[in-house]
Amino acid sequence: MNKMKCALAIAGVVGGAAQAQSGVTLYGVLDTPIEYVNRMAAGAPSIVNNQLVLPQGGSRVSMPTYGGLAGSRWGMRGTEDLGKGRKVLFALESGFSLDSGALIANRLFNRQAFVGVEQAGLGRLTFGRQYTSIGDSIWNFAPMGLPATYEPFGQIVGTNYRSDNTVKYSGTFGGLTATAHYSFGTGVPVIGLTPLLNGGAGETPGNARDNAGWGAGLNYFSGPLGLSLFYDEWNPAIVPGQQGKSRRGGAAASYQTGPAKLMAGYRYAKMSFPNGAVLTEDSFWWIGGIFSVTPSLDLRLGYYYDDMSTLRVSPLAPATKPASPWQISFAADYSFSKRTDVYLTTAYARNAGLNFDMLPSSFSTAYVPAAGQKGMLGVAVGLRHRF
Repeated sequence: MNKMKCALAIAGVVGGAAQAQSGVTLYGVLDTPIEYVNRMAAGAPSIVNNQLVLPQGGSRVSMPTYGGLAGSRWGMRGTEDLGKGRKVLFALESGFSLDSGALIANRLFNRQAFVGVEQAGLGRLTFGRQYTSIGDSIWNFAPMGLPATYEPFGQIVGTNYRSDNTVKYSGTFGGLTATAHYSFGTGVPVIGLTPLLNGGAGETPGNARDNAGWGAGLNYFSGPLGLSLFYDEWNPAIVPGQQGKSRRGGAAASYQTGPAKLMAGYRYAKMSFPNGAVLTEDSFWWIGGIFSVTPSLDLRLGYYYDDMSTLRVSPLAPATKPASPWQISFAADYSFSKRTDVYLTTAYARNAGLNFDMLPSSFSTAYVPAAGQKGMLGVAVGLRHRF
């Protein structure tokens, strides 16, 4: 009997250990800056007679909707261990405006919502709304860390860098990580300022390519060296069966030397409307780095240059060659603990709004420049807490 009790006790301990490998984690980021920006438009832009019209404006002091060094969010992620190196995993992540508590884009889980399976040694396969391969590939090569203030990441990775209806594979083999994805409909609602079919939902009967997208990326890390290659394609449709084309690809590199990490990258892109008219064609370059002054204080610096060869604001507008925008960004981030930090960040952009917003292929219209303005300055001071 005593031997039986001992065996049952050992089995209970082993079973408890197995259960401990499965679970759900609640996490989040709260980030709220106070920001000053000059030369901003007082309203939304519009297209009149195939010309972009920018309102008049001035300086603005505000608490930005999209956060500072990070977008405010909460989420849940979890796994279930199936044994033999297999597990099921999921993530649900919701972005919100900390200044008002409102959801972003009226979606409950607007950042990520996926479920998948993973096999040790083979990789993982996930299904749902998730980051595209180009987003995963560039993350470790962005000097500012892809914040809302200030880095033109939307101009680098494209408006479809999070996509609905997506199947994605990722696997790590030694120092090499490979990713690939396919979206049946990205859910991106516009190309430039032109609305897309069914809000970009895709999955149109008889026209499987409408608003679909795919891409792939390779990252390699060995000692202080990091390398990345990436490609992304998207087929925006305005009417059923007629797709435009967005292609972007490039490479990036990083090198760690002592307390400094240096980064640089290049990205070529060409976006066309369904009628074949080129929306934008450009070559984008960036360089920068991170310097850890102390274990608590990091300094970040980035420079971004976009060589614009072609620009249109609508399918029927004439092609132009605008002045090429550039931006310089700086951030100082001081950590009180592993969970809480304060920061100062600033940037100056020329020939576009901050983050190159209001270029038709950019991520958002958060920084619309006032009519006739050539430069824009932003400064933000904020507090960030992770849980």
